[in-house]
Amino acid sequence: MSDTCTCEPTEVLIFPCSGGSNVGQIVNQAGVELTRAGVGKLYCLAGIGGHLESFIESAKVAKRIVAIDGCQAGCAKKTLEHAGFNVTDYAIATELGIKKNHDFNLLPEDINIVCLDIRKQLGR
Repeated sequence: MSDTCTCEPTEVLIFPCSGGSNVGQIVNQAGVELTRAGVGKLYCLAGIGGHLESFIESAKVAKRIVAIDGCQAGCAKKTLEHAGFNVTDYAIATELGIKKNHDFNLLPEDINIVCLDIRKQLGR
């Protein structure tokens, strides 16, 4: 198993929390959708949290670090800050009016709410 990141550097890296509730999965899907739309690039929060040097070095070249958390626990933001990164743009799904539960039938409109908030912050 290699800890070598094969990611290309990019200006905007997106780190969703991917937690074990609907809001964690909503923000993860928002990260995927933002990547598909060319807004930024979904990046590996686990690699950062695991202190894998190649992931950390690749992330250091980003101009914007976007953290997206599902709830106020703030796992994505705290993981990035613990690794020494300054989060430049941040959203929390529950603060955008999305209720946390454990129903994994994700609503496209909830994913869109998160995407729109991040796009607004980034001016895209």
